Amino acid sequence: IHYHGLPITPATAAHRAIDAGHAFVSFAHSDQLSVAVECAQSFAIDNGAFSAWRAGKPIINWSEFYGWAAQCKLIPSCDFAVIPDVIDGDEAANDALVQEWPLPKWFGAPVWHMHESIERLERLAHEWPRICIGSSGQYATVGGARWWGRMAEAMNAITDKQGLPITKIHGLRMLNVDVFTKLPLASADSTNI
Repeated sequence: IHYHGLPITPATAAHRAIDAGHAFVSFAHSDQLSVAVECAQSFAIDNGAFSAWRAGKPIINWSEFYGWAAQCKLIPSCDFAVIPDVIDGDEAANDALVQEWPLPKWFGAPVWHMHESIERLERLAHEWPRICIGSSGQYATVGGARWWGRMAEAMNAITDKQGLPITKIHGLRMLNVDVFTKLPLASADSTNI
């Protein structure tokens, strides 16, 4: 599933971009939820951690996001929510947020950051029905040689002998044809159209 990231402005352009398609609504731009509900076939929601981190204002208290996610979960076309994560945090900080997730497991998708251990990736893949993979650290450039090497390690850890994943995988910022066509992703997102 190709989720097109919002915001897209003006609203008429957003409608054209996601009409009968799939949208990725960020908590940082939750005002565009109505556009996704109105014209997308389905949508997923992102916690907005990346936007907040880039703005230099990382989110500490996630209660507002949890409330928003709980309301989105009630909308039939809402597929899943990205569980809050600490972009430049360590595994302990990210595991704490996974443990804090107050909504059903089927609705949440924890993030494995590519600079984190393969052991954490394996654990998340065995415990959750869907995980997200985020490019980070020395693997921040999606599609680079180093990135592909790390992705090969990751896929070896969470796919079976036939190359089929043991859980659904969502690729964060991986909606590039040279990327998603070569990986067993269930879905991916991008803010580029």
